[in-house]
Amino acid sequence: MKTKTSLFKFLEFFRHKKNGSSAPSLLSPLSFPSPSGLSEETSNRSVKGLIIGLLAALPLVYGFFWGDYLEMLEIFVYHRETSWSVDVIRISVWIALAALVWRVYLVYTYRPAAACTDQELPLCSVIVPAYNEGAQVLYTLRSVAASDYPVEKLQIITVDDGSKDDTWRWMKQAERELGDRVELIRLAENSGKRRALYEGFQRSRGDILVTIDSDSEVDASTLRHLVSPFVRDPMVGGVAGNVRVLNTAAGIIPKMLDVGFTFSFDFIRASQSRVNTVMTTPGALSAYRRSVVAPVLKQWLHQTFLGRPANIGEDRALTNLILKNGYHVHFAKKAFVYTEVPTAYMGLAKMFLRWARSNVRETIVMAGFIFKRFRRTPALGARINLLLHLHRMTIGEILKIWSLGVIVFYPTLFLLNMFTGAILFSMIPGLFYLYRHKDSNFLWAIPYSLFWLIGLSWISLYALFTPHRTGWLTRDLKDQATPLLAAVPQKSK
Repeated sequence: MKTKTSLFKFLEFFRHKKNGSSAPSLLSPLSFPSPSGLSEETSNRSVKGLIIGLLAALPLVYGFFWGDYLEMLEIFVYHRETSWSVDVIRISVWIALAALVWRVYLVYTYRPAAACTDQELPLCSVIVPAYNEGAQVLYTLRSVAASDYPVEKLQIITVDDGSKDDTWRWMKQAERELGDRVELIRLAENSGKRRALYEGFQRSRGDILVTIDSDSEVDASTLRHLVSPFVRDPMVGGVAGNVRVLNTAAGIIPKMLDVGFTFSFDFIRASQSRVNTVMTTPGALSAYRRSVVAPVLKQWLHQTFLGRPANIGEDRALTNLILKNGYHVHFAKKAFVYTEVPTAYMGLAKMFLRWARSNVRETIVMAGFIFKRFRRTPALGARINLLLHLHRMTIGEILKIWSLGVIVFYPTLFLLNMFTGAILFSMIPGLFYLYRHKDSNFLWAIPYSLFWLIGLSWISLYALFTPHRTGWLTRDLKDQATPLLAAVPQKSK
């Protein structure tokens, strides 16, 4: 992972954690002792050793049950050989393999836009909306202020969306530290992230509008890399940043998600960028060309779904509007942002459910224009990506329902196949992570795949039947036990 910005090294402040206790300095990694009293590094090595041991034991286990497995498989094929489901599975596997090969080629040929010089960079407005974010909003604003971007060309705006905690006090602390470099907006009541962003857009002056979540931090070079594609290509209307996990030291879930995020951005979005159609600009870090989004902001703000106001999925909704109007959306590989992710199952499930519902809604919207002549440049790759997406969202979910019947009549065969499939599937993001980072953390892809299969695979199916439901689901009040000024000293002069 990239090192943090020079400002963090200079300040040497202590982070106020959610449990109210002082956390280690940002100069050193967070420490969470294991139940046995082992250090985090020793604990990680132990878990990774266990993963390797389980992988090594798999051939022995399968060898022991191989005869019985073949017999069960023969019985299953005999009873199901004329079933539509077997043919659908075969076709789906071939589609997945073809899609993988195509995307590997796209990723291999992907090149990020060259970074602009100070003279080339346009005026940029950064909007940071916050709701019940507590102290983290200060660290976010500090990281933006530490950017390697000309000060005279950078406007920083933060919006308190009617928080019920001490978020506003932390924003005022940022104002004391950064002076007139940061502009504060306070909404009287909670109106949703979309409204908060809109208010920030209305106050902005930049040619490029950047949105950053208040639970995220950026590198010094992030803004430069994020904005450069707009200068290099006038057809670019939106750019997606490269999201990594900030709190990897907080537990196993963040470690697993960091592997998943690497695959989702460095592989999936890089391949989508090659066909000029990144499907989602992430809330954690995105940029938009003002002249492209300004005409559609009212439509975006008042978007509805099934007659109800759409208060989730504002990032993909804005991406759809940009694409629909004929502009490209790219991915900036070197524009890193580090975001906090849930550390417990319930928080993770709620986050994924919100994303899944937004995915259903905006996929329907995208299907309404993607097969028309919506832009002058080629759009075949965009259409292929949507068809693959629709296949996974429909056939994939039907096969999930079908598998419930299989597990009743062939439980052993089903569990063996699902376990094997999960292990094999995890090799794709795992090996890609290893290729990108040359890091043993790629092993977290294996437990993540099993964890997804057992604990998260239901979410997309449930979202398919409940896309009309709204709500953030993940914004709870944070602990406010640590005094404001004691926890965050002023910068040295």
